[in-house]
Amino acid sequence: MELQYLFDDASRIMTVISFATFTGILAWTFLRKERDFAQAAGLPFANDVQEAEDHV
Repeated sequence: MELQYLFDDASRIMTVISFATFTGILAWTFLRKERDFAQAAGLPFANDVQEAEDHV
C-alpha cells in the first residue's frame, strides 16, 4: 500500500513540473520581441538569396 502512495505523489509532482515547464515555454514565446523572430523567419530563404546573388 505504501508503494501506491509513492506513485501517486510522484505522479502529482510530475504533473506540476510538466505544467510549470509548459507555462514557462509559453511565457518565453510570448515575451520575445517580434524582431527576434523576423531574422529566423527569413532563414529558409537565405540560401535562395545567396544563390541569386551568385548568378548575377
